[in-house]
Amino acid sequence: MIHSGGYSAHPRIRWQEWLPWLAGIAVFFLLPEYLALGARILIFILFALSLDLILGYAGIITLGHSAFFGAGAYVAGILSAKLGITDPLIQLAAAAVAAGLLGLLTGAVILRTQGLTLLMLTLAITSVCLEIANKATTITGGADGLSGITLSPLLGMFRFDLFGKTAFLYCLLVLFVAWWCIRRLIYSPYGASLTGIRENNLRMHAVGAPVYTRLVVIYGVSGLIAGIAGALLTQTNQFVGLNVLGFEMSGDLLVMLILGGVGRIYGAFIGPIVYLIAQDLLAKQFPEYWYLGIGILLVLVVMYARGGLLGIIDGLLARFRKAPPA
Repeated sequence: MIHSGGYSAHPRIRWQEWLPWLAGIAVFFLLPEYLALGARILIFILFALSLDLILGYAGIITLGHSAFFGAGAYVAGILSAKLGITDPLIQLAAAAVAAGLLGLLTGAVILRTQGLTLLMLTLAITSVCLEIANKATTITGGADGLSGITLSPLLGMFRFDLFGKTAFLYCLLVLFVAWWCIRRLIYSPYGASLTGIRENNLRMHAVGAPVYTRLVVIYGVSGLIAGIAGALLTQTNQFVGLNVLGFEMSGDLLVMLILGGVGRIYGAFIGPIVYLIAQDLLAKQFPEYWYLGIGILLVLVVMYARGGLLGIIDGLLARFRKAPPA
């Protein structure tokens, strides 16, 4: 079930909303051996947030969100490997602009359609981007991927070390800034209008809201954020391959969001954490069958967890509050 995110619901940051950031800082100090996995989780949280903006709040169904993720990843990689631009912040900004423009341009076309046609067009755009990356071997490396990516120290002071300390804090900071902006957008009148479009498109047209324009803009914003996530993945791995543009990437992202809870900003936090940790553990124990475990988990969540794993947490907290004192 998709929950409404009305702008007047929780405009102020509640104390619980600081817990993910405190947890991130705790991981940095207490689990230094897992910082590489932690950085990957942070990147996919950002990626899931970008999808939740259009799927959970605007009601735009897509299976091709990896197009923007891959665009950001390749732009960051090409700037370093081919053009010698190694500043991570410049790469991040360029990736954001490129993916955002791709979102605006493609959104202006595909958002004139609805339903199955829209779904197929999102897949088609991703397939086109994948084919371009595969054929432009001199620029992207084709099927062999793009290597030779180097990064200069962040702000001229912090080197990207082998232990992933700088990468983890870098990803955590970028995610925090993006979360802050996304939260303000969701709890704004513009965010409320997106929820209105999702719930009743015709009524929003009737009251004079520029529905098409708002959908195109949020699609572009979502692409921009996904591009930042893709650039972060390239920078932390110092390599980019065709898999960033694959359908599997979009499918995994959708599973993460469903696991966490669609249309609820913190569902995008919980889903990637559970998915990637489960993937890491299952792949070590059952290398050939780890997808089976993920599938069973997804089926259980869809069937019995209203609102995803975040819905289960909300239910437990509600019962705890109603429980009589001992």
